[in-house]
Amino acid sequence: MMNSQLLLVEDDDAIAGALRLHLEEAGYRVHREGDGLCAIAAIDRQPWALVLLDLMLPGADGWEVCRHLRASHPDVPVIMLSARAAEAHRVLGLELGADDYLAKPFSMLELVARVRALLRRVEQLRMTVATGTQVPALRFGPYTLDVTRRELCCDGAPLALPLREFDLLHFLLRHPGRAFSRGELLTRVWGAGFEGYEHTVNSHINRLRGRIEVDPREPRRIVTVWGVGYRFEGTVS
Repeated sequence: MMNSQLLLVEDDDAIAGALRLHLEEAGYRVHREGDGLCAIAAIDRQPWALVLLDLMLPGADGWEVCRHLRASHPDVPVIMLSARAAEAHRVLGLELGADDYLAKPFSMLELVARVRALLRRVEQLRMTVATGTQVPALRFGPYTLDVTRRELCCDGAPLALPLREFDLLHFLLRHPGRAFSRGELLTRVWGAGFEGYEHTVNSHINRLRGRIEVDPREPRRIVTVWGVGYRFEGTVS
């Protein structure tokens, strides 16, 4: 989606300038905030096609900004940018709902490619809705997963789901009764480039259980298969 409005949250002027230059050359419009609290205000002020989020920020750090974004606008894709290359930080970023994570220094070409990939995915979903292309909804218990509208409803009331949680639930519902390892789920739902981050799957499973289980501590729908991974248990129609 060319001319998409991106929110860049980065307090370093030099890095922000380089990012803006490359993204605008690629055809995107970029608004920059250098403070976490200002970023939260900007997130609530208008819709954004995508958020590029640094972690080390004044005012409120990137973790806090990401939590707010996921709570208030779960469908907005976010790419975390950080000088912290430690695996634990990437895992935490993905567990908070980031769609991608790049450790500084990174290639500007790679960043632009990842922005394009995420926006292409979102655009494909919107086109599916706009053209009226119907994908059969999946129903289990009181829940309906409307794949066309990207919406989970409980007795008709919509429940907000971030992109990865929606995709994970959709994948499990399409294969009821079949157990998948964490590595398989990571590959099938997150795709290439996330190898080694299986614990991220655990966090997303736990959040899904909190949404669709009567008692998340005793799950009856998304069950743990010891020594393997997870499976969806129940009838899907």
